[in-house]
This record gives sequence, structure tokens and C-alpha cells, in this order.
Amino acid sequence: MDMEFSAEQQNFRDSVRDFFENTYPSDIRDKVRRGVSLSKDDMVRSQKALASRGWAAPNWPVEYGGTGWSPTEKYIFENEMARADVPPVVPFGMSMVAPIIYSFGSKEQKERYLPDILNSNVWWCQGFSEPGAGSDLASLRTKAVRDGDSYIVNGTKTWTTLGQYAEWIFCLVRTDPTVKPQEGISFLLIDMKTKGITVSPIQTIDGGFEVNEVNFDDVRVPVENLVGEEGKGWTYAKKLLTHERTGIAGVARSKHQIGKLKKIASSIPNGGGATMMEDDDFRRRLSEVEIELMALEFTDLRALAAVQTGGAPGPESSILKIKGTEIQQAITELFVEASGYYALPYTPERFDDGSNVEPVGPDFAAFAAPRYFNVRKTSIYGGSNEIQKNIIAKAVLGL
Repeated sequence: MDMEFSAEQQNFRDSVRDFFENTYPSDIRDKVRRGVSLSKDDMVRSQKALASRGWAAPNWPVEYGGTGWSPTEKYIFENEMARADVPPVVPFGMSMVAPIIYSFGSKEQKERYLPDILNSNVWWCQGFSEPGAGSDLASLRTKAVRDGDSYIVNGTKTWTTLGQYAEWIFCLVRTDPTVKPQEGISFLLIDMKTKGITVSPIQTIDGGFEVNEVNFDDVRVPVENLVGEEGKGWTYAKKLLTHERTGIAGVARSKHQIGKLKKIASSIPNGGGATMMEDDDFRRRLSEVEIELMALEFTDLRALAAVQTGGAPGPESSILKIKGTEIQQAITELFVEASGYYALPYTPERFDDGSNVEPVGPDFAAFAAPRYFNVRKTSIYGGSNEIQKNIIAKAVLGL
């Protein structure tokens, strides 16, 4: 989508672009561009660089450290981040638990947690899904039993992304098994150093270890770590998930990937002296994805406008999540097709910092297969796309 920016907005864009090109850590941008895995230190440095300019939390209220940007300025910022190969902010603290704390937390919780989240001094992870409760999250079984000034937590959380780095975890726990499932859930903040917590890595299909299983064995959590009211966790989680789903859409980054794909496809021969971009079928499918992405941008801007007025994204977050993840998956499929047989060899060491492993074929082909496999998960996490369709049917269509 082409937008006509005012002179003020163009100046804003230029200042953001200048920061990313001349001040932001260039080694992190280079790693992203080369597909090298980012370390915890890289991700923290990236977010601290944004925080140094007051840009870490564009969607937060100004009184807690937000930017006060208009939807158009947020749109510009996200596109410039993608253009500069700046990694997205890790969402668990900044985009997920923080909105719950500043919306429903106590004054003491806001003062204690929000500054450290804003400045990336503490790493958070999410404790929602369980071995028997993923899309059907209301059936979760991790329980928290009140014992004086503490809760005793027992249970298991799974698919905990980057939990190996986390110092704190926000959890949905069952505090009342006697009421209907949604009404017996509470929202707890738990220190990962607490006795009784173990973290076990899970290897994903692309060979990585970004997700984990977290076990709680008689973990004692102070009652003061309860956010809001006991039994209201389901209500808070629904608000949190609308923010998560909006972020999952990844519109700006998909635009950036399509731009890269066009350049690659215009240089790869497809037999007979033609390129992939001259192949009618490939060009048609790429055009279809790009048109869908352009349409999705308008919905993304409406969601940004809703946040700007103090609200949370509504059912449109489910639309963003469905279409955004489908588009991401379609783009990775086209990258595999463009790579041809060069997508087959996979050497995980190739993506380690300082690796001397030479790529087989063009550089971009080395990432095609692992990205394809990794992005299969996007239609599942944050609430599976099937569940999102149910939400749209109820909230939008009234079915």
C-alpha cells in the first residue's frame, strides 16, 4: 500500500531510518540479514537500543513510557524496522504481560514491573498452553491453592517460547475448580528462580530449541503476585491474546520478505534463459499473496487506530492472525520453490555466530527450508486459526 505522508511524517520516517542505519547496533542487523541465530544478549541489546530513544513500547500509554505516536507513525516505524533488518521486540514482556499489568495490576505492581520491562532488564515468558490444554485453553489444569499469604502452584506448561532465558513467567492457573472453567482461572506472576520450577527444552522440526516445557512442583508464589482479581484470569488473557494476535500478523515483515523474494526470483534462471519471475504460475501465486497482504494492511491500520484511542484490538485481531500467518506460510513456500534443490541441504551450524560452514548454493537458499518448517507453527500459536474462525463467527457474524 502506498501512503502519502505529510512533511512532518516524512521527517519522522527519516529520523527513524537514520537511527537504524547509523546508531542501532550494526552487528545485530547483519546477523538478521545473514540469518544467524540471535543470542539472548543480542535481543536484549536490540531492545535496549530502542529504549534509549524511547521507542521500545509504541503501543503503551504515554504515562507508562509509550511514545504517543499516531497510527501512521507506528506504521512507519514498523516498516522501517523491517526494512533495516531490525529484529522484532520479544513480545512476552513488552506486548503481552505489560498491557495486563498497566490495565489491571495494582499500583505496586506497575511500579515494580513496568520500568524493568520497558528497559529490558527482565526477560519474561508465557505460561498458558499445557500438554492437554492448547487451543482449548479453558481446560487448563495447572492449579494454585491458597496457603496463607502464598499460592502453591503445581502443574505443567508447554511450548514456552524462549523460556530458557526467562527470569519471570506470567501464568494462567486454576484457583477454583468448582465453578465453570473460564471463571476459575487466575493470572499469576512467578519468579522463575523459585524452588520447584524446572525447564526442559523441546526440539522443534527445524532443529531449534526455542520452546520448552516448564514444570511446577509445589512452587510457592506470594499472593501479591496475583494480577487483578482471583478468578478473572480468563478475562485478562483474552485481552492479552488480542495484542499477541495483532503482533503475530507481521505485516511489515511480510512486505519486506516479498520485496526480497521478488529480487531473488528476478535473478534465478528457470530454464530456457527465463527467470522465476517470468514463470506465469510463480508470478501469479506471488501476486496473489501480495494482493492479500495489501488488503491486510488496512485491517492492521484499523487495529493500530483502536489502540491509539485507548482500546484493545477487537475481533479484527483474529482476522489479522489468520490472514497474516497464512501469508507468512505462503511466502516461505515460494522461497523454497525459488531455492529449488538448494533448499534440501540443512546444516544447523550454518546459522551459528562465527560459523565457518559454507552454504550450499546461494545464501538465501540456506534459510528456505528451516524457515518453511518454523513458520508452520504460526497458524497454531496465539490460538489456532480454527479457533480464530470461531471467534469471528461469534463476535462479527453473530453465529
